[in-house]
Amino acid sequence: MPNLQNLWKALGPGILVACAAVGGSHLVWSTRAGAEFGWALLWLVLLANALKFPFFLYGQRYTAATGESLLAGYKRLGVGYVWVFLAVNLLTGTINIAGVAMLSGALLAGYGLTGLSVPVLTVGLLVLCAALLLVGHYKLLDSLAKIIIATLGVSTALAVALAIPNQPAIAADFVAPNPYQWTSFAFLISLLGWMPAPIDLSAWSSLWMFSREKQTGHFATVRESSIDFYLGYLSAVVLAVLFVALGALVMYGTSESFAEGGVGFSQQLVNLYTATIGDWSRLLILSAAFITMFSTTLTCLDGYPRSMAACCALIKDLPASAFVRIHKIWIFISLVLAGVVVLFFVQNLLQLLSFAAIVSFVTSPILAYINYRVMNGANVPETERPGHFLTALSWAGLAFFTLMTLGYLYVTFLR
Repeated sequence: MPNLQNLWKALGPGILVACAAVGGSHLVWSTRAGAEFGWALLWLVLLANALKFPFFLYGQRYTAATGESLLAGYKRLGVGYVWVFLAVNLLTGTINIAGVAMLSGALLAGYGLTGLSVPVLTVGLLVLCAALLLVGHYKLLDSLAKIIIATLGVSTALAVALAIPNQPAIAADFVAPNPYQWTSFAFLISLLGWMPAPIDLSAWSSLWMFSREKQTGHFATVRESSIDFYLGYLSAVVLAVLFVALGALVMYGTSESFAEGGVGFSQQLVNLYTATIGDWSRLLILSAAFITMFSTTLTCLDGYPRSMAACCALIKDLPASAFVRIHKIWIFISLVLAGVVVLFFVQNLLQLLSFAAIVSFVTSPILAYINYRVMNGANVPETERPGHFLTALSWAGLAFFTLMTLGYLYVTFLR
């Protein structure tokens, strides 16, 4: 058993990954999966979590085993791999930050802030998140993550428990839609893209380990980092199942369709829950949803700039002292770019979220393969390299991601 005091000092990066993961993938795609298809896609949600598991694990395990970041492992393969990661993050980062922030803004409007538009509220939240990160740094982010995950877990479990005895009656002539057809393929890719999160988040937990060490004075061992990762990842999986359950228990068979706009979607989401559970639960549901998305926005606005700053430092061989300054610059750049997208280029919230999730998925085979190669590098102790089970699961995941990506490209451009 690891020392409990040191284990507590090690806990943090894995929880932060859960905070980043439990956002659009859960609130939007898991809930929609349950609402539109009942329990039919629960197995796919669990499969996505299982197949992405090794690639997220490698982020923290590599760092604990070697003492260097996962992105430093990319550079060992060649600086071109760092450029690939930077290019993917430049593409996905702005879109994903804008998407999760806009959903946060739409939910914030649900508190009665009708005098301000969703884009204005979204930019306000982005500015708030940036200020919190620049002032509070990692310590504040870490503290908020533990509180948010605990609060979200309790409130979501309570909502599911209340929904079980209050399920709406399904009409006798209701025909269950079939998710296994080409017309539903884009939805499946969106569900998989953010379930439980884009694979590029694996680099975030690796980098957060160094921030946690700076905060506590203890660098996590492989065993301690694994426990931290398992706690965070299991939390994300359980919450994904709970959100599918909420959609299936509360919305499935009601013949309701989701609104495309931000305010309409967020109000509809809350109204569908409260119509079954009771109007008294409105604040509970709204708060759980807003906390989910705010935590995701906060961690994304730290994680994407942090990984891009690390890439810049590695490419230019800059000292650690330069990383802090570059990280702050990237936070500002990400804030501005996401704000521009929200203010000038987005009219349809679900369309933005779908595009962001699809881009995340089609880039997943590339990053997953690099993570696997890094974890099998010569600098990794043989005892910490993937064993037979993780190797088999990794190749199964790579095959699945590749085939689904090819399927999406076929449906989109050839069919």
